[in-house]
Formats: sequence, C-alpha cells, structure tokens
Amino acid sequence: MDALLDRIRHHVDLVAPGSVETAIPGLILVVATTPSEVKHSLERPVVCLVRQGSKRVAYGTRELEFAAGDSLVVTADVPTTSRITRASAAEPYYAVAVLLDPALIADLGAEMGTPPETSLPRLEVARTEPEVADAVLRLLQLLDQPDARPVLQAERMRELHYWLLAGRHGPAIRQLGWPGGPVQRIARAVGLLRREFATPLPVTRLAEEAGMSASAFHRHFRNITSLTPLQFQKRLRLLEARRLMLSQGATASSAAYAVGYESVPQFTREYGRMFGRPPAKDARTAMTHLEA
Repeated sequence: MDALLDRIRHHVDLVAPGSVETAIPGLILVVATTPSEVKHSLERPVVCLVRQGSKRVAYGTRELEFAAGDSLVVTADVPTTSRITRASAAEPYYAVAVLLDPALIADLGAEMGTPPETSLPRLEVARTEPEVADAVLRLLQLLDQPDARPVLQAERMRELHYWLLAGRHGPAIRQLGWPGGPVQRIARAVGLLRREFATPLPVTRLAEEAGMSASAFHRHFRNITSLTPLQFQKRLRLLEARRLMLSQGATASSAAYAVGYESVPQFTREYGRMFGRPPAKDARTAMTHLEA
C-alpha cells in the first residue's frame, strides 16, 4: 500500500482537477483525470513526487518522462514545456510538489559542510528515495492537524530538505543555497524579473541585483536559465497574459497592455510563436479543453 498516494488522494478527490495550494506554504497537490495539453512554464526550484500516472517535461534539448514512484527535481528557474501523459477518471494523475527553500538549503548545507558541484543538470528524474517520501507524507499529515501545524511545520520542512540534500539529488540542490554562488546570485535577479516583469529592466540593474558585472551576469544567466534576461522577461509576460485571458476573460489587447506590451501586433506575433496559436484562438481552445 502506498501511504503517500492515499494521503494525496484524501486531500484532492473532492476538488476540481488541477494544482491545489495547501495550508502549508510551498506544498502543492496536483491531480488530473485526463492527459493534458502542452503547458509552458517558467519553473521555480521544486521537487515533484509522482505517485500515480505519468508526465513528460522538456527543457532545452532534454526530454524527461517520470511516472509513479519517480521524483523530478528542478534546481533553477528554467523554461519548460510539460504534458501529463497518463491520467484517467479511473486512475488519475496524482503528484505532490514542494518548492525548494534556498535559505533552508544554505543553512543545512553549512552544517553538512560539503561544497556543491558545478555544471549539474537543472532538471533531474530519479526514483523517489524512501526517506524523502516519508518526510513528505509526514508533512502532508499536518494538513489534518491544524493545532500541530504551527509547531511542527518548519521542523518537518527542514527534515524534508535534509533528506533531499543527503540523497542522490543533493549535489544539484545544494547549488541553490551556496553563499555567493552563481545560482543563488542569478536567483536574486530572477526574483526582480518576476516582481517587475511588466516594466523595462536594464541588464545593468539586473546585474547589480546579482552582484555581478554586466558581462558575467549575462553569461551566468544564460548558462543557468538557458535564456537571455530579455527572453526570460518576455516569457513571463506571455505566461501572465495567457493567465489573464483564461482566468479573467481579458481580451488579447487588454492582456497585452497589462503585462507591459506597447504594441498588440508584436504581442500577437510573440504569443503565436510561443503557444502555437494566436491569443484569441488559443484562449478559446484552452477553455474548450477545460470544459470538456
């Protein structure tokens, strides 16, 4: 019996398919009852444990498939395309995701004492280790124990991060919290881009946020995220515009202006290149798929 699968099912079977944010910050449950369309994302550092069904994710030229019993670990803010490949009403796709905490990783890494390796993959898939699954299960149990949550939540999140650092994904994860390392510095610039994506952000300001020269910043940013800062910002804008059209019924022009575009034709061209369809048609198609 898979206790973690049973616990996920317990919390999501009464909600609509999709991602469910829990009462514990950074702990997200995912359920799907049909294979999904391709989803474009700018992933945050995260670990995702699949307990039923399967999913495919692509990053750059790499394409990874992960299924029940596997974990996907993302150790930088990177662009991905993904699709749930196996899910049905009888056997839904079930997964639990936990956002990785760089401050917690830095604290634990200092105690563990081993410096991170460099030039490691930003996405990795491997079998979930028993200690990691058990730590996630114990974190999920706190959702039914509201009185214990304020006392034990931080402790159990710390325990989960310890087992991740101690396991096979540890060397890649440790880069997130290494003081002064390029991954941590670029993460500061990415945070600025996420907060102010709708406004022009010169590379000099982003480099200053990262504490790097402009040339070093540009080189490290592309090496870590696979995109230039301008491409990253453009992707953020297009993803937010699509969210506005789907969740709030915004028109293509109003979404374009809301995310910082000054030209609707330019927005339409760039949107079509990313999502494969013009904005209005894509929104209609996506809504039809959601209602099906």
